[in-house]
Amino acid sequence: MAAAGAGAFAWLSFPAMPTRRVYCSAAHRDGQLFVLGGCGGSGRALGAAEVLDLSTQRWTALPPLPTPRAGAAALAVGKQILAVGGVDASQSPLASVEVYHVDEGKWEKKAALAQPSMGIAAVQRDGAVYALGGMGADTSPQALVRVYEPAKDHWQPLPSMPTPCYGASAFLQGNKIFLLGGRQGKLPVTAFEAFDLETRSWTRYPSVPSRRAFAACAVADGVFFSLGGLQQPGPHNFYSRPHFVNTVEMFDPVQGAWSKPSRAIRMREKRADFVAGCLGGRVVAMGGLGNQSCPLDSVEGFSLSRKRWEPLPPMPTGRCSCSSCSAPGLLFVIGGVAQGPSGAVEALCLREVP
Repeated sequence: MAAAGAGAFAWLSFPAMPTRRVYCSAAHRDGQLFVLGGCGGSGRALGAAEVLDLSTQRWTALPPLPTPRAGAAALAVGKQILAVGGVDASQSPLASVEVYHVDEGKWEKKAALAQPSMGIAAVQRDGAVYALGGMGADTSPQALVRVYEPAKDHWQPLPSMPTPCYGASAFLQGNKIFLLGGRQGKLPVTAFEAFDLETRSWTRYPSVPSRRAFAACAVADGVFFSLGGLQQPGPHNFYSRPHFVNTVEMFDPVQGAWSKPSRAIRMREKRADFVAGCLGGRVVAMGGLGNQSCPLDSVEGFSLSRKRWEPLPPMPTGRCSCSSCSAPGLLFVIGGVAQGPSGAVEALCLREVP
């Protein structure tokens, strides 16, 4: 797929969310963007649930979540929006699962997870929801894998992940769920593993070459990217401080190996805690924290064919710790932190060619 030129990208600014928040959960369904929970200025988990109609650009307040939560996994499955796990108002991991019925306009509690869990990676395929990893109440990383079928309202355990972690990035490619990054406690994880949905077995791939906290992951044309982050000094550099990096490492499944870090393909900006995604045939890196005193608004896109980063239009509102969500032709950046919790909702899009 040919990458769109840098001039083809533009930002859409939507009305701000009624509730400013960070660590909220978002899901897109049929022209509507659902935003659930998160943390407000007090740092406590919120029950606020709101939906943005993309065509009218109007927000509607939904009945609040039965359990206030932040950092939950949110998925749209049919006419239901699922909120899975996360943390409650006392910062304790949650086992509860709640579903919003779009047609009925109400919440319903569903079968809970076997263990409380925050930082779950989740994907859905053919109406089934797969929840992977997480962190429990004892702060230990979990290797749990479970599948939920809404019609049965039941969580079934599946073979555990080889490397327990939370906050990983999950990508569905064909019959496999690829899991990349994440953390164990405060330590970044370099494991790269895939779960085959047909054989229900795990495959370990070569680990990410460098260990970075708050890196971002993306996939484009089947190639996996590990981008940026905060590099911790090694034991030999006792006096050095963590520093932001613009590292780019790519895994090509055809070659079965990670590219060696190269100066030529580094990002233009050193950044961590940012949003990454794929749009217009490019890997896109947006906002985050860098060496400046405030969050970044810079955006850049990488073309696989040209093997280089190019500047894209900057974010209208520079932010870090944002939530993100993709919709056809749109890459949403939601909430996060500007000077405090933000209500901004903006989407990178491709301009319509006249």
